[in-house]
Amino acid sequence: MFLLDQGLPRSATVHLQKAGIQAVHVGEIGLATAEDTALLQYAQERNLIVATLDADFHRLLALAGANGPSVIRIRMEGLHAKELAELLLQVIEQCKDELERGALVSVTEAGVRLRLLPLPR
Repeated sequence: MFLLDQGLPRSATVHLQKAGIQAVHVGEIGLATAEDTALLQYAQERNLIVATLDADFHRLLALAGANGPSVIRIRMEGLHAKELAELLLQVIEQCKDELERGALVSVTEAGVRLRLLPLPR
């Protein structure tokens, strides 16, 4: 279900998998240095949700008028693997239907902001 981008702890995939969530890190599949557009395509083809620290994913999807894939942007730095996995599990619980349809989610200390795809132009 998740494709974790470079910059997020690789071991978070283990915590997600223990919770029954499919997860892969870009570093595990040879995409650590791939362009953001390639990662979006990979995620779209496999019905994965991208988890990232990078704002470019939201921008690319907005400019393209795309319906997916869903992207969760973590706007909190210094999260350890277990904390990140717990945070992503909370986002899934809160935004499950929207993530399945296609959504851009931003997560900060203050909360979760969600916008459905495609974004209006």
